[in-house]
Amino acid sequence: MKVVELLSSVPGIGKARATLIMERRSISPTRRIGGLGQLQLKALQKEITVAKVDPVRGNLIVMSGPGGVGKSTITNALRNDPRFWVSVSATTRDPRPNEKDGVDYHFYSEEKFDNLINSGEFLEWAEFAGNKYGTPRGPVEEWRKIGKHVILEIEIDGARQVRATDSSARLVFIAPPSWDELVRRLAGRGTDSPERRAARLALAEQEMAAAGEFDATLVNDEVNELIAKLVSLATAQS
Repeated sequence: MKVVELLSSVPGIGKARATLIMERRSISPTRRIGGLGQLQLKALQKEITVAKVDPVRGNLIVMSGPGGVGKSTITNALRNDPRFWVSVSATTRDPRPNEKDGVDYHFYSEEKFDNLINSGEFLEWAEFAGNKYGTPRGPVEEWRKIGKHVILEIEIDGARQVRATDSSARLVFIAPPSWDELVRRLAGRGTDSPERRAARLALAEQEMAAAGEFDATLVNDEVNELIAKLVSLATAQS
């Protein structure tokens, strides 16, 4: 019997959750039970035991803010916290040389992306610079079901879409200590032309104006303190 067949047959797991478990344990989708090592078998036994206990549903945290405010630094830190799962967005753009499918993005064809839009499989999506970006709904729901708090790092319009479809989502705006500091951070990247930097700043002004739409605003003047505040807000039960 294949591992995925065994896991799928366990009450409380099902096929989607079985796939997530196997990905987390680095087990191939085609692996059979007889091909597992002792450590993998023990890990699966633990997963099955946990699945039989109905966990508290995890929270959905939507994090937005202007470019250069430090959102990626925050999400990278939370990837190491076992209480959280950071959502991986889907896109129709081509992967860059250092990007991995399923890690940096899910890279979809235009046809597949459009089919997923039509079937309601995205929590939110948008088109930017000729490419589409979106948050797959399935993995978010699966991780929340097993008690993980899910982090979405998305744009303002995406946060609005999530709020419209899931009133339980907690929207958190990450703000810079000051406008001058944000300008300094963007200038410090050194990769943008003056025109591109001006466009980023114009967009940042619009994004800052939307802070009042969020449930909480956290100022990123000291990243470790901000992460501690975000964790406290994210893990609090309603």
